[in-house]
Parts: sequence; C-alpha cells; structure tokens
Amino acid sequence: MKERLTDALYGLGWSAVRKLPEPVAAGLGRRIADTVWKRRGKSVLRLESNLARVVPDATPARLAGLSQAGMRSYMRYWMESFRLPAWSTDRVKNGFDVKDVHYLTEGLAAGRGVILALPHMGNYDLAGAWVTTKLGVPFTTVAERLKPETLYDRFVAYREGLGMEVLPHTGGTAFGTLAQRLRAGGLVCLVADRDLSASGVEVKFFGEPTRMPAGPALLAQQTGALLLPVTLWYDESPVMRGRVHPPVEVPETGTRAEKTSVMAQAVADAFATGIAEHPEDWHMLQRLWLADLETRRETS
Repeated sequence: MKERLTDALYGLGWSAVRKLPEPVAAGLGRRIADTVWKRRGKSVLRLESNLARVVPDATPARLAGLSQAGMRSYMRYWMESFRLPAWSTDRVKNGFDVKDVHYLTEGLAAGRGVILALPHMGNYDLAGAWVTTKLGVPFTTVAERLKPETLYDRFVAYREGLGMEVLPHTGGTAFGTLAQRLRAGGLVCLVADRDLSASGVEVKFFGEPTRMPAGPALLAQQTGALLLPVTLWYDESPVMRGRVHPPVEVPETGTRAEKTSVMAQAVADAFATGIAEHPEDWHMLQRLWLADLETRRETS
C-alpha cells in the first residue's frame, strides 16, 4: 500500500507541478521544505548529522540553519525535476552555468570517452538535460532500482525523455554496456558519492572512512576514458551553478585495486571541496559514514 501511494504521489507531482508557473512551484517547494524541516523527522536529523561532519565547527544554530537550507535545496531539486519535461529548449540551455566545462568538451572532441562522476548535489537531471540540449551530447547513466517497479519505470521514462540512456543498477550488465559506450568515445554520467553495492572502495571523506563506488575508477582504467568529478550548487538566482573538476588520472604503477583506491580517493576529495563550499546543496539524507552504518547494524 505504501509503495502504491508513493508511486501515486510522484505521478501527481509530474502531472500537476509541471503545470504551475515557476514562481508558484518554487514557493510551494519552500513551504513543503520548511514544514518537513520543522517536524524534525529521521531524514532531517540524518541530514543534520551528515552536515556536522562537513562543518565540524558549526554551532547547533548554524547546523539547524544549514539543514533548513538543505531541505529547501532538496525540494528545489524536486520542483525543478517535476517541471523539467515542460521546460523550453532555451530554459534548459540557460538554466545551468558551469565552470571549466572545457575539460568535458575537449575530452569528447579528442574522441576519448568521458566519465562524469557527481555527488548528490543540486540537480543532476538538469545538468544532464543541459548536456544533451546545449552541448548536443547524448550520454548513458545508471539508475537505482526503486520500489514499486512502476516508480522505477517513471524515473526511467522521465530521464529518457531528457535524452539519457538509462541502465538499471542491478542485473550485472551495466558495467559492460558503459565500457562499450566509453570505448566508442561516448559520455557516461554516474552519481558516485554513496556505495549501493558490496564492492565499494574505502575512502576518507571529511576525515572519516566511508565507501564510494569503484565503477568510475575501474571504467577509466579499462577503457582509457577521462574521469571528471563534477559538483553542483544553487544560488539565489533561477540558474544552477556547477564546476567540472580537473581529471583524475590513472596512476602509472600499482595493482588494479591500488589504482582504484587512489582514484576513488581523488574523486572523494573533489566532492569534498565542492560540498564544503556549498554544504546546503548536498542532499545526503541517508547514512553514509562507516561509523553510522555500523551503529545501524548493531542496533538492528
């Protein structure tokens, strides 16, 4: 029953919110965010706990302010996502401003496959729509299988409608398909700040150990593709901002595991730089650090 209700609510969002004028949708998102934040539920408390690692010297008042801003940023992501299929081509092209995009365009122009690795920041769907619309470059991504299946199908249809090729995270065939796209000089975009498998790489993130996906580093090693971390954030304008970070190089020496560890740490460091600058735009409402994951196992 809960899964059917969730699916119905998302369906309502895509059908109703997309019809609202942009200022009305933005105001609705802020009101929903503030209401959720005031209730101090598990997601808000988890966000606040995660932000405490990012801003360790923050006072309780500062953390509360960051978590409120974080929920507003998160709801802005959803309001934009619900409305994105109705945006005009010009609105998409002008809705994202990214620094150092030359790393991406030069890599593609050289005929080299490119991997963009992103954390849960800003609106990566908008960034993807900008890539397919402004740059005219199709790309392949991977989506977590959501429940119910109809909800997963909604997200796949939504992202395919924005010009993305979407592969399921589970099933075992995604890695091979991604490698094929990269060897052909294509573009792959992966959200890579939370490990959804049992094969993640341990990294230090804001001074504490966690695991992040090995996929971006392994793909770069196996295909020769360029690995570029990307961070996203909002300001007070309707335009989302972003930065393409310098390439993460494959180490010249070491085993595959050692190279993967070094590269995953470099990606984590780039993410940390962007998140530290814009902590309120990091939408991490789940447990991430190993200490928190171990606490959950001990209490379950």
